[in-house]
Amino acid sequence: MTDPIAPEFRLSRRFAASPCLLWSAYTEPERLRLWWGPKGFSWVRGALDLRPGGTFLYGMRAPASGPHTGDFTMWGKWTFREIAPPAPQSPGRLSFLVSFTDADGTAVRHPLSPSWPLEVLSTIGFAVADGGTRLDCAAVAVNATAEEEATFGAGLESMRQGWGGTLDQLDDYLARVQAA
Repeated sequence: MTDPIAPEFRLSRRFAASPCLLWSAYTEPERLRLWWGPKGFSWVRGALDLRPGGTFLYGMRAPASGPHTGDFTMWGKWTFREIAPPAPQSPGRLSFLVSFTDADGTAVRHPLSPSWPLEVLSTIGFAVADGGTRLDCAAVAVNATAEEEATFGAGLESMRQGWGGTLDQLDDYLARVQAA
């Protein structure tokens, strides 16, 4: 008997922007704060140390209306594994572990899903495509129990919707920057 294949999240999207601009949007905190996160959430704080082993710690406050209102602030952290900026002949790549955290950066359970994996390995690729950049996103649960992997697998469509909204915000941000 073979082990079941762990669920993997994948999403690709083309942006009308250069790989360098897209890379900057992902790696500069003053840019990240203008688009990163679920639609409707507001940026609370963010600190980025862009190096292998470095982190991006951020906090976002829920909107005034919706399922999580008032004091609900969600914290998260990326711990960078691979950082390869795009170059003329090679696509860029970011790889990082994603965790929900408290305000100090200590890993905690997902605030809405207690069986969500504590760590998810995310990889973002930046490749030249049709006069713009194709962003390829992938994510897998890391060191997860069978229950956590099942929760992750059951959440793939929700992740697709959430990422879709976040990438819509990125698209809007890129349009504003390029129009200025």
